[in-house]
Amino acid sequence: MDIYTRTGDDGTTGLLFGGRVPKDHPAPAAYGDVDEAQAAIGVARAHRGDNAELDEVLVGLEADLWVLMAELATAADNRHRLEAGKTLVTAEMVDRLEPLIDEYQSRYDPPKEFVVPGQEPTSAFLDLARTVTRRAERSAVAVAAEGSHAVRYLNRLSDLLFVLARWTEGGWLAARDAR
Repeated sequence: MDIYTRTGDDGTTGLLFGGRVPKDHPAPAAYGDVDEAQAAIGVARAHRGDNAELDEVLVGLEADLWVLMAELATAADNRHRLEAGKTLVTAEMVDRLEPLIDEYQSRYDPPKEFVVPGQEPTSAFLDLARTVTRRAERSAVAVAAEGSHAVRYLNRLSDLLFVLARWTEGGWLAARDAR
């Protein structure tokens, strides 16, 4: 299979389950922003050092974002073809993030002032992923179908990325250095 198809040379892109839209349509912008968020999480993962726990969490988030991109890349008339948890974000996927936020937030002392990103590489990349996720959330608002959980997922994900960044700066580094 060739990586180039030439089908987008006319300025359009294909949607999941069929249909084409201009590349500057809100849908490709939204799932493109999610794709960028997933890549930014991957960069944070690549800089996690020996933090296997963080790796496991981030891999799961990256997998969830494939589901979210599939949903955003599907035309309204094909939404009936989406499969919960595989191509459609579910309420359970959103709900799984909240205990993670609570768990990791309990492992460090909360910041008492505004956070200045860059204390260490992993947290800096997590903060970058968080800001890209916030942009993806704003983009998804324009295209998410009524009743979709995509925007809620992105909102919780950005919260989780913030908490993970603070944990890597405080709780995890302190626990590692105490060993």
